[in-house]
Amino acid sequence: MPFAYVKQTTRNPYIRKIGCQETEAPMTAAIDQSQSSLSGPAVSDTARDWDTGLARRTKSLGGGEITAILALAGASDVITFSGGFPDPATFPTAVLADIAGRLITQDPGVALQYSATEGIASVRDYASSRLASVQGHKPGPGELMITSGGIDCMELIAKSYLDVGDAVVVEAPTYLGAIMAFRGYEADVRGVPVDGDGLRTDVLADQLAAGMRPKILYTIPDFQNPTGLTMSAPRRSELIALARRYGFLILEDVAYRDLYFEQAPPPSLWSMAPDVVLQAGTFSKIFCPGVRMGWAAGPAEIISRLVVAKQNSDQCSGALGQRMLEEYGRGGHLERQLVASRALYTRRAALMTEALTEYMPAGTTWTTARGGFYIWVTAPDGVDTVALSAAARARKVAYVPGRPFYPGEDGAAQIRLAYSRVADDLIEEGIHRIGEVLRTATEER
Repeated sequence: MPFAYVKQTTRNPYIRKIGCQETEAPMTAAIDQSQSSLSGPAVSDTARDWDTGLARRTKSLGGGEITAILALAGASDVITFSGGFPDPATFPTAVLADIAGRLITQDPGVALQYSATEGIASVRDYASSRLASVQGHKPGPGELMITSGGIDCMELIAKSYLDVGDAVVVEAPTYLGAIMAFRGYEADVRGVPVDGDGLRTDVLADQLAAGMRPKILYTIPDFQNPTGLTMSAPRRSELIALARRYGFLILEDVAYRDLYFEQAPPPSLWSMAPDVVLQAGTFSKIFCPGVRMGWAAGPAEIISRLVVAKQNSDQCSGALGQRMLEEYGRGGHLERQLVASRALYTRRAALMTEALTEYMPAGTTWTTARGGFYIWVTAPDGVDTVALSAAARARKVAYVPGRPFYPGEDGAAQIRLAYSRVADDLIEEGIHRIGEVLRTATEER
């Protein structure tokens, strides 16, 4: 409906027409004045406490950590290891300028219009073909949709399938945005620890045998956020077997899968078990996050539910971004850029590892990055990295404390460091400053 319409009658003299809309503002004002005289003086706007009206599920969401990370995106006076941002040097500006110009002038009826909720058909075909090429499995009819980044898939599955109190299992630690997405629908989010081979499937098996019945298990099996760890092939098979035995859905986040350094990770969970896995993918790390493009691939019954849920959220992902991605990908640019991106992040991970070895105080440990954007640091016992974040900012360096990455109260001595966007010549100095902060804290214990 292009405009709001209220039927005008001769009985209500307070209705007046403004353009294409009709309003009852005078009557509303009269009613407000009448109610005010009955209930006492109006409450001043400055005295209202809007937080008292928050939904129960919102009060426990948190989310300040993501806001803080994004706030530092444009900081020029801080060496920031906090945000998992791709380096702008990987953005194909010249190629995209040409693609965008052609689409706007030659294909405006598609590129500048609403798209189907599940995505433009040709874009879905490109995404499906690429999955067949890089993961060895192609979605069947109705088994793939285009999303607004990976987080869109997480939000849609939570919205569609989670009732209050439903159990959702996550890795501990895991992506804090996923924890927020599940808690936004009042799920009972439970953590299972990780080690060098990824999710501890033995611990999960014990919890399932003891009676835990999750509806969804969320995992980042490749170069995980925040640890950088990868799930081993045997663990993947064990996880799939547990999902089939106990009837839960595996939600696989593959945000970093394509950004391996020397060796590609084991087969994706979705390619191994498309019957029990929903894959959430994103092009934000390997294309451009500004266009907010991703995909969801899984059983057709689930995808159809996500399409309905998307109709009631953002309705459809942006058509211009979809078509730019398609043209860029079909032209072979994405795969060529991935080669350069892998080389860039390989170098930066090595520089950070060297600096950690040089400057971290005794008792500090960290993971070895073999892909993705992150190294996970564990400070000596007794160090509170949340409390030290202010001291780090005073030295013009930023990191993300470990605690927000856990559904519980763990992570007090841990730090996530993202090397992806920090210039080569700043990595050593930034790690030096963090090392000084940690060393001072250990000496003062």
